[in-house]
Amino acid sequence: MNKTDLVNEIAAKAGLNKVAAKAALDACLESIAQALANDDKVQLIGFGTFAMVEKPERTGVNPSTKEKIVIPARKVVKFKPADGLGK
Repeated sequence: MNKTDLVNEIAAKAGLNKVAAKAALDACLESIAQALANDDKVQLIGFGTFAMVEKPERTGVNPSTKEKIVIPARKVVKFKPADGLGK
């Protein structure tokens, strides 16, 4: 399912037109992104939790030259699905 399909599903299930459904989805995604940028956790009961986690610095290997390289520390988004999601 892509974003257009999701907008169509939201419009059908919520009784909205596609423009209003797209605006609602965009606002939701923007709010989640902003919360994660502020290092907040987003917990959606029955769906799952989005959180920022720190990945430590580590050593890797360049596959073309076999040279060891250092992969710097970074922050990534982690999603933990709720129990029963997808059943």
